[in-house]
Amino acid sequence: MVDSLKKPAFDEMRPGVKVPSKETILTPRFYTTDFDEMAAMDLSVNEDELRAIIEEFRTDYNRHHFVRDEEFNQSWDHIDGETRQLFIEFLERSCTAEFSGFLLYKELGRRLKNTNPLLAEGFTLMSRDEARHAGFLNKAMSDFNLSLDLGFLTKSRSYTFFKPKFIFYATYLSEKIGYWRYITIYRHLEAHPEDRIYPIFRFFENWCQDENRHGDFFDALMKAQPQFLNDWKARLWSRFFLLSVFATMYLNDIQRSGFYASLGLNARDYDIEVIRKTNETSARVFPVILNVDHPDFFKLMDDSAQKNLKISEISSSDAPGLVKLLKKAPLIGSIAVNMARLYFMKPIDTAKLEGTVR
Repeated sequence: MVDSLKKPAFDEMRPGVKVPSKETILTPRFYTTDFDEMAAMDLSVNEDELRAIIEEFRTDYNRHHFVRDEEFNQSWDHIDGETRQLFIEFLERSCTAEFSGFLLYKELGRRLKNTNPLLAEGFTLMSRDEARHAGFLNKAMSDFNLSLDLGFLTKSRSYTFFKPKFIFYATYLSEKIGYWRYITIYRHLEAHPEDRIYPIFRFFENWCQDENRHGDFFDALMKAQPQFLNDWKARLWSRFFLLSVFATMYLNDIQRSGFYASLGLNARDYDIEVIRKTNETSARVFPVILNVDHPDFFKLMDDSAQKNLKISEISSSDAPGLVKLLKKAPLIGSIAVNMARLYFMKPIDTAKLEGTVR
């Protein structure tokens, strides 16, 4: 008999191929954009920096990095129960996010090849990196007898349309927060190797440098389009995207705190560290950043995370659909109020900061 604690039940499209997790407001998004507007962009204001970053992409520091070694060649049945389920979810979410970046960058590279070759090359080389990341994560899932059908994901997921300016905001933050997430886990496990439950975490130090370089590329792109950063609307959008990325991560991670506990991490402390570092890094390009040191900032995040846990419990209950909706509505409303309070907290003007974290 198969031990259900060691083999948590996941719906499968076919043997060994996991049904993708349901799309929600907190799941990784797939994006598309205005390719004509992107093609027409004049990069001359910051072309030298862009060329220097693309030259780093060409060097391909990690071309030999994503190679599985002997440590992977063992049974992972000792990772069982809730830890196994949460780890598979972590791999799926990470793979989906990396694959989303691959699809967007690949399409941008293809569409811009004849109209904006410098930009096209940058996106094509980043798509190479994201493909490696997604493939490595999907192969890791196979160690747990599951994988994702990435071709099916390409066709079945809904795509969110963002104008190029918003693509830049969103992807810059995605890459930079990815850097801080990976390096924070890596540094913790380097200090506490007894908590490294699976060898993929050994790869995070080099891996996060890909994320960092990608973020630098979008930093340089935004600086090449100063109109995206120098008006009152940019100040509002910077706050919006920072809060959206931070809140999404925080609610997701608190909901899956057991995964971080299995690595010897406190999910809340980990997220606070990642948010602080990403916020400081964003001061290099955004006109404003969030005041995460405000005494109410993490109080409101904590309250929202607890209400999100209650929403999840209601969704998993056997109550009729209408009853679930009625129970969830006030919780959703309360989270929305918290997010509004966070958004309208006075931000920090980055022009007044003396230094930032890279």
